[in-house]
Amino acid sequence: MNEKTIRVVARVAARPDKIAELRAVLIDLVEPTRKEKGCISYVMHHNTANASDFVCIEEWESHSALGAHLKSPHLQEAFAKAGPLLAGAPEISTYSAIE
Repeated sequence: MNEKTIRVVARVAARPDKIAELRAVLIDLVEPTRKEKGCISYVMHHNTANASDFVCIEEWESHSALGAHLKSPHLQEAFAKAGPLLAGAPEISTYSAIE
């Protein structure tokens, strides 16, 4: 049986005085992540009504590909840089299609 793709919605909120810094950290994640094995789609979004709000919508070939991403050096580095810029804990949810 083939494993369905995994979709991830990851939301982070910047401290009001750190929006530009967090935006730069998030943008730096896009290119290396899109090159990872198993990455189907990785798109960063910035809320047009709330400048502190960022959402990444991702699609991965499998749970194992997502797991490798979560351990990747560039993501670990981004977590370290982003920590002091965040207004709260990230909200990360994973989904699979039900159809």
